[in-house]
Amino acid sequence: MASEILINVTREESRVGLLEGGQVVEFYVERKRDASLVSNIYKGRAVKILPGMQSAFVDMGLEKAAFLYVADIKADIEEYAPFLEEEEKGNSIELISKRGRSDLPIEELIQEGQELLVQVSKDPIGSKGARVTSYVTLPGRYLVLMPNVEHIGISKRISGEEERIRLKAIVENIKPKGYGLIIRTASEGCMEDELKKDLEFLLLLWENIQKKKDRVTAPCLLYNDLDLVFRSVRDLMSQDVERFVIDSEEEYERIKEFVKTYFPKLLDKIELYDGQEPIFDAFGIELDISRALGRKVWLKSGGYIVVDQTEAMTVIDVNTGKFVGKEGLEDTILKTNLEAVKEIAYQIRFRNLGGIIIIDFIDMERPENREKVFNAFTDAMKKDRAKNTIFHISELGLIQMTRKRVRESLGRILCEPCPYCEGKGFVKSPRTLCYEIFRKIKKLAKRGGEKIIVTAHPSVAELISDEEQLGLEAIENQYGVKVIVRENSNLHQENYEVTVL
Repeated sequence: MASEILINVTREESRVGLLEGGQVVEFYVERKRDASLVSNIYKGRAVKILPGMQSAFVDMGLEKAAFLYVADIKADIEEYAPFLEEEEKGNSIELISKRGRSDLPIEELIQEGQELLVQVSKDPIGSKGARVTSYVTLPGRYLVLMPNVEHIGISKRISGEEERIRLKAIVENIKPKGYGLIIRTASEGCMEDELKKDLEFLLLLWENIQKKKDRVTAPCLLYNDLDLVFRSVRDLMSQDVERFVIDSEEEYERIKEFVKTYFPKLLDKIELYDGQEPIFDAFGIELDISRALGRKVWLKSGGYIVVDQTEAMTVIDVNTGKFVGKEGLEDTILKTNLEAVKEIAYQIRFRNLGGIIIIDFIDMERPENREKVFNAFTDAMKKDRAKNTIFHISELGLIQMTRKRVRESLGRILCEPCPYCEGKGFVKSPRTLCYEIFRKIKKLAKRGGEKIIVTAHPSVAELISDEEQLGLEAIENQYGVKVIVRENSNLHQENYEVTVL
């Protein structure tokens, strides 16, 4: 299916939407104030060993100490998913035993005060600090470099046997001793010189990281991964992507230089958006985001699903709603469940739901119907790039699954616990509303007018006038308008008015 990548860049944040068949299926947002730490490499110091939990706290100079599990010191091959396919003859098992650490407790592997080279595998989530691993991976466009790991893996998404054999032969030929490589999906159809160029870049990067490690003392950041816009080029661009559209001229020029240097074949897919309407409005993404923040999602038939996210898990409930069907009850239930399957798979991917997920389908009496729903759901989840494990549907109509969680879900990023209901629900955060208002101001400023009046809840108005004042001034200068911000404590936090004089 043809795909598109759309990027909206402002002074405050970058937002990326991956579209398949015109519908946004993956959405990423990165704010300048709290950019993702995943893949960053640090020289840290073990500050506390917890033998009872077989883990350690590592000081990396962040607000909270990072968490290092003993499994992340031993042999973290799982962290290479979804790129890695286990080789025949049990290479993965041999790899673990070669390290000689498979059954050692954490207190024998590291000591308090010891300096460690670690890489962030999961961002801080909720009250937890970042999770780190001592096995470093450096992803390029076509390859992933694994220092000190003698292994070759290949993406499961490369299905052609001849192509797999060809790529493996090339990589075996260019792989330096003492390193492992994973062949990424984007390498399909690549020639040896392209793969070699990618490898040379990664080896140089690793050499620079090693040199810096020897010069500095812990805690210290050694390597900062690419920002969201450049990661989108590196990780999301595949042969199915027809175009990569961005609305910032400055970022467009940066990306062109980056692509011209490292991935010249992609250059003709990069486009600058110059439409009058904001890019996410033009493609309907803003509506999809608002829908994804809702608890209830309606199905075309009249049924609906309810998504409830808790600290420990996400629960998704399926209901017939207004759908009464035309045949028997079992047929109505089956049709609702099958329709819900596609929407649930879509919502899991779009909302970036992770951890334990329980799906409560409407109870079906016939085993063959339960099998149909289970098979339909596993098929629908095949498009998901995140690693997931799905367990068979139970007698109660429940599907239990796990999905790898690396970052906070969309709802957790864009919203905060609601002060009006003591955390039982969510409202958009003042910062999210602030950036929404900025987009609204820009939209109205293009239509003309000298003054724009913004009336908002005090928490939002104060943020605009204080922390985000520079952003407001930048908009005023760019569009030649004067923006007046007024507080109204009678407004609900999510309500605001933007009017042109």
